[in-house]
Amino acid sequence: MSLPPLDARNFDAARQHWLPVRVYYEDTDFTGMVYHANYLRFFERGRSDHLRDAGVSHQSLLAREDPAAFTLTNVNVTYRRPAKVDDLLHIRTRYLGMDGPRIRFAQACLRDGELIAEAEITAVMIHADGRLRRPIKEIAEHLEAYRWQAG
Repeated sequence: MSLPPLDARNFDAARQHWLPVRVYYEDTDFTGMVYHANYLRFFERGRSDHLRDAGVSHQSLLAREDPAAFTLTNVNVTYRRPAKVDDLLHIRTRYLGMDGPRIRFAQACLRDGELIAEAEITAVMIHADGRLRRPIKEIAEHLEAYRWQAG
């Protein structure tokens, strides 16, 4: 699979973010296939890089005068095909926007263009002590420029 043309921050023209992930032995179970929970790690890397490449790093959130972070409230993963050791996967992350306090992402794990797994992720913003907070207005406005553009 060849990826679509990417800008310097790993976004394509539709504002999808792409992250290559190599499968290592440590990612697999006794059958040599990726252990199901490790897809969550791959998706986490994709979301973290998406946010960082969009200019919103976890460190920058914690360094604010009013420290903030993200936490997940819902994860729905569908597994389609197994990935195996040495596979080169691509994690595609689509920022779908904010719906009230909810921040939504759609992610896919692909190998040579074949869908391996996909996830629907809902996160919320929290204070550094874990309490729920409203999304920070300037961050919400900034991320709007990275909302996925279908079609």
